[in-house]
Amino acid sequence: MSTTVAGTVPLTAGMRRLLLMATALVTLAGVSLFVFPTRTAEWFAWTVEPPLTAAFLGAAYWASAVVEATSARARTWADARVAVPGVLVFTALTLVVTLVHLDRFHLGADVAPATRAIAAAWVAVYAVVPAVLAVLWLRQRRLPGADPPRTRPLPTWLRVAVGVMGAVLLAMGAALLLAPTAAAAAWPWELTPLTGRAIGAWLVGLAVSAAQTVGENDARRARPVAAGAVALAVLAALAVARFPGDLDGVGLPAVAFWLALAAWAALGAGILVRGARPPAGHP
Repeated sequence: MSTTVAGTVPLTAGMRRLLLMATALVTLAGVSLFVFPTRTAEWFAWTVEPPLTAAFLGAAYWASAVVEATSARARTWADARVAVPGVLVFTALTLVVTLVHLDRFHLGADVAPATRAIAAAWVAVYAVVPAVLAVLWLRQRRLPGADPPRTRPLPTWLRVAVGVMGAVLLAMGAALLLAPTAAAAAWPWELTPLTGRAIGAWLVGLAVSAAQTVGENDARRARPVAAGAVALAVLAALAVARFPGDLDGVGLPAVAFWLALAAWAALGAGILVRGARPPAGHP
């Protein structure tokens, strides 16, 4: 953990507990989706097809666990907050997506009780977490104190690259949320309106995290998102490797998908490397 500098805003116990709880929840979701992508009819809140979609969503959940766990370890708010806006936006959008497609969830009386409990828990989590997170964020912002100085500022080219990547993710995510059937033509495997919107919520959340990274302009503060970016790229590539038949590997969407993964991984790795260097002004 980092050492708290006198006069800086600490990470509150409530925010830390929420980040740790969120880490546990997204880890469990990732197990259902990434480890057992062909069993979502029994072990997830709704049936996800094809299996590549389930594995990709599982990769996103596990990458989110990296972001949230890393943020929860921070002592100062400045070193943790890069994760919060993206998580809030993602959870709020996922609640909306859930309510829009509630008929697709395993909530019917004809569903096995254990599966119905998973779906009910999903709805409860996404109904509660955005509101609690918003309250805790407001309390964090009201604490007295200041940010510690930036010790590892990002070079201009890296900030621009992260910003461009965020804009691309935002555009694709918004398209999937607002017009999932039409936008699915630009995705490299088959999507339903529900899975398209679920992925769209992730992409918009990632775009918000990219914008927060640009605003923080410090490799140390951006470490949670950078580590999550590398994890997502690696896990998503593994998901495709498990289900290559689900991917349209010859079209432009597939090429764009692989380029985006490579760019996201490279940007995350670049921030991590810069964060590991001695602070600016030190020998």
